[in-house]
Amino acid sequence: MQKILVTGGTGYIGSHTVVKLQEKGYDVIIVDNLSNSQIEVLDSIEAITMTTNGIENIVFSSSCTVYGQPDKLPVTEEAPIKPALSPYGNTKQMSEDIIRNTVNAVGNLNSIMLRYFNPIGAHESAKIGELPLGVPNNLIPFVTQTAIGIREQLKVFGDDYATPDGTPIRDYIHVMDLAGAHVVAVDRMLKKNMKKDLEIFNLGTGNGYSVLEVINSFEKMSGEKLNYKIVDRRPGDITEVWADTNFANNELGWKAEKGIDEMTLSAWKWELALAGK
Repeated sequence: MQKILVTGGTGYIGSHTVVKLQEKGYDVIIVDNLSNSQIEVLDSIEAITMTTNGIENIVFSSSCTVYGQPDKLPVTEEAPIKPALSPYGNTKQMSEDIIRNTVNAVGNLNSIMLRYFNPIGAHESAKIGELPLGVPNNLIPFVTQTAIGIREQLKVFGDDYATPDGTPIRDYIHVMDLAGAHVVAVDRMLKKNMKKDLEIFNLGTGNGYSVLEVINSFEKMSGEKLNYKIVDRRPGDITEVWADTNFANNELGWKAEKGIDEMTLSAWKWELALAGK
């Protein structure tokens, strides 16, 4: 059985990807320091599925943040890399550089870099999902925690952007669609179907939704009215970004399937499960 090492495998995206890999028949080894996850996630992964050296292939979890505020939308993989607007974006750029240089220097190493757009949602079982420790940095956990009563109010950072409703626009992708793309990437490597030793793919839906559109979707699907307030912009936030997914769709044979309503509903079911409801 082929072994796959997943770093951060008990985290949000990692845990969902582990499930997909195990469903595909891979023997998954998880390495995680639990800095932003809990060991109990392993029990949830087991409930859903039933479980160094010589590395030749690396799938790297990159991010659309490497593009900054793109000059053209939608964003293709050929878009220029711009100076990072946040420490997070800077770490992704540095990591890509390290992998790129290593691939160039080592003759038998291949890498696929997957540039995520905005992963949200949870597994359909509601046994795993996004569980940030402390105050969430991402929109959806703050939305669901506000709706469930953990947070008093949701802050919407700015309504004066050059978008139809004034709030920032992002390409949101269901975490299970994202996890599925990882399985496709691993298969591509192990079956030696790569066209070159370093490949880059944008992972998104190709659709942009504003913060207020996400809130409206959540309220519609959950039946809950959110207590939110417009506040000042947050430093480092760009106006809008969404993916050109043609290359990933055509080359990988992969396409995101779930829409925004499915994403917000699955996130709400996860939050309800956490609360024992």
